[in-house]
Amino acid sequence: MRRIPERKVDIGEQETLTLEAWADTIVPGEKRWPGDRAVAGVSTGGGAVAAGALELLRWDATGIHDGLEDLARLVNEHTRAYAEQAGIALDPAVPPFVSLDYDDRVKLITELTTPGHPEKDFWVLLSLFCNMAFDSAAHLHTADALADGHPGLTAMGITAPDADGLWRFQDFGYGRQLAKPHPDTTATGSPA
Repeated sequence: MRRIPERKVDIGEQETLTLEAWADTIVPGEKRWPGDRAVAGVSTGGGAVAAGALELLRWDATGIHDGLEDLARLVNEHTRAYAEQAGIALDPAVPPFVSLDYDDRVKLITELTTPGHPEKDFWVLLSLFCNMAFDSAAHLHTADALADGHPGLTAMGITAPDADGLWRFQDFGYGRQLAKPHPDTTATGSPA
C-alpha cells in the first residue's frame, strides 16, 4: 500500500468532521451538499447531523463536551488500525473515520460498542447523545425545533403546540381515558 502524505487539517475541523461522521452513522441522513464527506448520504431526509448532534454534544449539559477532542482522536486511531487490518487505503485529505465508507463506519462502531470492548462506555455514550439529538432535540426548545422543521421530531410525527404554546391531545393515547382528573386539579392541570 502506497503511503500518501497527510493534508494538514486543523484540530477543530478534524474533530467536527469526525463527530459528524460518527453522528451520521448512528442516525443517517442525506448529504448536505454533493461533496459532503462526513455525511455518507445513505438515507433521505435529515439525520443526526441535521438534527443538531454537534450542538448537543458540545452543550455543557451533556458532561462530555470537554472530552470530544479526545474521542475524535481516539476514533481516528481506531480507524487507522481497522483500515490497516482490513487493507483499506484511507484518504489523507479527510480524517481517517471520515475516509471510511458507510459500511465500514458501521463495522467499526459495532466493534467499539460491543460488550467487552474496554472503551465501550465512551462510544455508547457518544452514540446515545447523537441519537438524542434526533429523537428528542434535547438541546432545543421543542416548539422552536418543530417550527424550524427538526428532522427527528417531524419524522416521529410530533405535532406543533396550540397557539398558546401548550400541547393538548384530543384523542387518548390508548383510545380511552385511563383515569379521571383528581377533583382538586385546576383548569391548567396543576394541583389546587
